[in-house]
Amino acid sequence: QVQLVESGGGLVQAGGSLRLSCAASGRRSGMGWFRQAPGPEREFVAAISWNGGSTYYKDSVKGRFTISRDNAKNTVYLQMNNVKPDDTAVYYCAASKQRLGLPTAPTLVGSWGQGTQVTVSS
Repeated sequence: QVQLVESGGGLVQAGGSLRLSCAASGRRSGMGWFRQAPGPEREFVAAISWNGGSTYYKDSVKGRFTISRDNAKNTVYLQMNNVKPDDTAVYYCAASKQRLGLPTAPTLVGSWGQGTQVTVSS
């Protein structure tokens, strides 16, 4: 079981930047970020392969968000630039069920972090 701890959320003005971090323990695997605004659905934001060689993004964050990982530190990052009020949500770090898989949907996630709140003011 992979354990995940997020940090870096907070309040930011529209157009500003924020970096989220996710410290992981356990086996290395594909990692990702999801977010959940008030409502039932947790939506995919970005994912990165186990070796950092491939990345995937939700269309609305392409060109603004960057996912990266430092395997020496067992940490995954989400750099958020030019944030918008619609980016307001609780952001969750996620580890893939399969080592070589990518967590691009909730059904592909084996472990979740506790979540960190990101609030973008207009």
